[in-house]
Amino acid sequence: MDDTPASDTADASLAQLAGAIAEPARARMLCALLDGHARTATELSVLAEVGASTASAHLSRLRDDGLLSVVAQGKHRYYRLASTEVGHALEALLVVAGVPRQPFIPATPDRLRHARTCYDHMAGTVAVTLHDQLCTQGWLIAEENNYRLSPTGATALSGLGIDVAALQRQRRRFACPCLDWSERRAHLGGALGAAILQLVLRQGWAERELDSRALRITPKGQQRLIEAFGN
Repeated sequence: MDDTPASDTADASLAQLAGAIAEPARARMLCALLDGHARTATELSVLAEVGASTASAHLSRLRDDGLLSVVAQGKHRYYRLASTEVGHALEALLVVAGVPRQPFIPATPDRLRHARTCYDHMAGTVAVTLHDQLCTQGWLIAEENNYRLSPTGATALSGLGIDVAALQRQRRRFACPCLDWSERRAHLGGALGAAILQLVLRQGWAERELDSRALRITPKGQQRLIEAFGN
């Protein structure tokens, strides 16, 4: 039986986390991720002004201490804060330190950043906003690394002409978060994401640009997307 007082365990855990944050390069990495956008190890190494091998060691320490999580997307691995609790704790420390954090500035061309295709579903600012709206109003419910539809969400999407039952029978993931290349936040992937893209194109709310993955949101689509998926 372990007779170590709980207070000693708490003190040791706090000291461990404080040590992880106290190293300047690791602190810069954490602050860079406070905007909610994931970043690669290469990007974080540049921001922290350290070499690749040193960055790898720092990122491993931050992951081991529960401050960061990693998402594999294609050939890349993206790092982000492990939880909202980590973000809140860092925000509080920044307030005490009196240091403002820097905003995320993407380098993606504007027309691709706004709306584009990602395999067979929609990506970009519009898609990330749509994903967040579906989650906020409770249509999508997170389950590990997938989503299921709430009864309200299923009814609403069926009303838009999406055959939810048919999508659920497909031999692929029904709905899942897909990390957005330009926004570094999730948009909606899976069979449901593909069905929403087809709905948007079929209704004329967006049009594909020739020889590009970019999508142009039409004037009608600007309003109808809000009406269809908004509150």
